[in-house]
Amino acid sequence: MMTRVVYAITGIALLAAASAALAGTEVFTVAGVPVTHVPDNATVVELDKPSRLDKQLSQGLPDKKDTAARAVQKRLAGFKEAYGEAYSGLMRAWRLGVTKVPAVVVDGTYVVYGQPNVTAAVAEIRRAETREK
Repeated sequence: MMTRVVYAITGIALLAAASAALAGTEVFTVAGVPVTHVPDNATVVELDKPSRLDKQLSQGLPDKKDTAARAVQKRLAGFKEAYGEAYSGLMRAWRLGVTKVPAVVVDGTYVVYGQPNVTAAVAEIRRAETREK
């Protein structure tokens, strides 16, 4: 039963990722790698969010398998949106080819790796764009 729920959530995430806008600033990181100076209009994706949600979902479950399964089903309703967003972000990173964190992506095309200051990373991208023209 849990497998079907995960497949459904993953399917929703795939659809959301496919329709993600290419314009704008996207920041990809993990919980242990903080980013700073994030513009209000930027999207921040924590790539380790699904595993953190898994831990929250399974925290304090009963030892008996059938009782634990029922508890997970009850809890899952509150997690569906968070899982959808988390997997959507993962799919977006995969589609963009993000390989390191932090990664700042602008307009779905330009990326700066390793710069935790998002404003500085965007400025670096804009300077590179200007040099290209």
